[in-house]
Amino acid sequence: MVSVILAGGGTAGHTSPLIATAQAIKTIEPGAQITCVGTARGLETRVVPEAGLDLELVPAVPLPRKISGDLFKVPARLMGAVRQAKKILRRHEADVVCGFGGYASLPAYLAARSLKIPVVIHEQNALPGLANKIASRFAVAVLTSFPGTRLRSARFEGLPVRQSITDLAEAGRAPSARSAKESFGLAAGLPVLLVSGGSQGARSLNNATVDAADRLLAAGIQVLHVWGPKNFHDGLTARVDEATGARYVPIGYVDAMERGYAAADLMLARSGAGTVVEVATLGLPAIMVPLPIGNGEQARNAEPLVNADAAICIDDAELTADRLVIEVEALFASPEKLAAMSAAAQQLMRPGAAARVARAVLDAAQAGGR
Repeated sequence: MVSVILAGGGTAGHTSPLIATAQAIKTIEPGAQITCVGTARGLETRVVPEAGLDLELVPAVPLPRKISGDLFKVPARLMGAVRQAKKILRRHEADVVCGFGGYASLPAYLAARSLKIPVVIHEQNALPGLANKIASRFAVAVLTSFPGTRLRSARFEGLPVRQSITDLAEAGRAPSARSAKESFGLAAGLPVLLVSGGSQGARSLNNATVDAADRLLAAGIQVLHVWGPKNFHDGLTARVDEATGARYVPIGYVDAMERGYAAADLMLARSGAGTVVEVATLGLPAIMVPLPIGNGEQARNAEPLVNADAAICIDDAELTADRLVIEVEALFASPEKLAAMSAAAQQLMRPGAAARVARAVLDAAQAGGR
C-alpha cells in the first residue's frame, strides 16, 4: 500500500488543489494511504477533515517581510517544524511527499529530502513561491498550473480542480443555473454577478460592491456577494429592488463553490490561481482585480484570460463603485460579448489536471523504491 503525504495550506488556493489531487489519487489507487500536512493557522484545519482526509500539523514558520527580531528566529523555528515533519513522515512510512505551497510545504520538503523520500511539487501561481523555488532544486517532478512558470525542470500540467468543478464544466452551468440561484434566494430569471475575494475575502471588492449594489439592482442585475468569513457580520442582510425584483444576497463563505459558479453569469474576483483556473474551466466570464501586494503573481495569473479576451482586469486602486457599475452593465448589455468571453476561457485550461498530478505523485512513489 502506497503512503502519500500531501503538504500545503493557508488559503483555498493551496487547499483546493491538494484536496482535488487526493481525490484523484484515491480514484487511481483506492488503497492509497493519504495524509495531509498543514498548520493550525490555515483553512486546511476545516476543509481537509471535511473532505474526509487525515490531517497532521506542523508549526507555521512565516518569513518576515521586514528585517526584525523575528527574522533571526526563523532558522530555529524552521528546524523545529522540520523535526515535526520528519516524525509525521516516519510514522506514516511515507513513500512520496507532494507539496502545494504554503507554510507547511517547506518543512515537509526538507524533511523528505533528509529522509531520502521523493518530492513532487505543484506550483499554483504563474510566479512561484519561495518554498517551491527551494524544493525545485531537488524535486523529482516540478508541475505547474500555467505555462512558462520559471521553475527548474517545470512541466505544465494545469491546476487540479475538485471533481465537482469538472462535473459542472462537463455538464455546463446552464442546466443547474435555476436551482443554484434559487438555493441562494436569488430570482431565477434575472442575471447574477458573483463577487468573491477568495477564502479570506477582499476589502476593496467588498467596498466597491456595497456602494454599487443599489444601482446594479435597479438595473435588474442581482448580486451574490461572498464576503469572506472574517468580514461577514450579522448586520449584512439580503434585500430586493421592488421595481426590478433583483436581489442582493450577502453570505460569509461558500463551501460548495460550484453552486456559486452555477448561479453566476459574471464574476468579480481576485485572480488567485484557483479562481482563474476554475472560471476558465467553467467558461464563466470574469472581472479580475489582482491583489496589489506580494510579488505580482495575481496579475500574472490573470494574463492568460485577459490576453484571450476571456476576462477584464482592473487595478485594485481603480476599482470604484462607478467603475464597477459601468463594466458590469456594459457586459450584461452585450450577451454576445459574454458568450465570446465564455468560449475563449474554456479554450485556455487543459482539463484533467488532477489525474495528471495524481499520476505523477504515484509514479514518484513507485520509482522511489520504498
